[in-house]
Amino acid sequence: MTRKQAREEAFILIFEKQINGESTEDILELAKEVREIEPDEYTVNTFVGVFDKIETIDSLISENLKGWSIKRLSKAVLAILRLAIYEMRYIEEIPVSVSINEAVELAKKYSGKEDSSFVNGLLGTLAKANA
Repeated sequence: MTRKQAREEAFILIFEKQINGESTEDILELAKEVREIEPDEYTVNTFVGVFDKIETIDSLISENLKGWSIKRLSKAVLAILRLAIYEMRYIEEIPVSVSINEAVELAKKYSGKEDSSFVNGLLGTLAKANA
């Protein structure tokens, strides 16, 4: 599995957990059974890591929303932002620019053009603040 594929699987798992609220362990087991995938180390570590750091990640999202609340974001955009911010803050071997670009690509695929611009802007703001 390529890193791009693993990232997309992590996004799907994050999205699924947001929707049904099951434990990370149950979500992983269900994915293995239903979709017959065997998540790689990156996928599992990132998926679990996002929810281990969820308060910090959501705080960063909320602090950078201008005139919006986190509850107004679509579940897809929220999952994409959570994944990208986790990568940007906690996975040193992935360049920030790669995390942002991949998040934008996920937004284009799973959301819409306006959402991809929004994701790019919010993550770019975070990247500049942490540079």
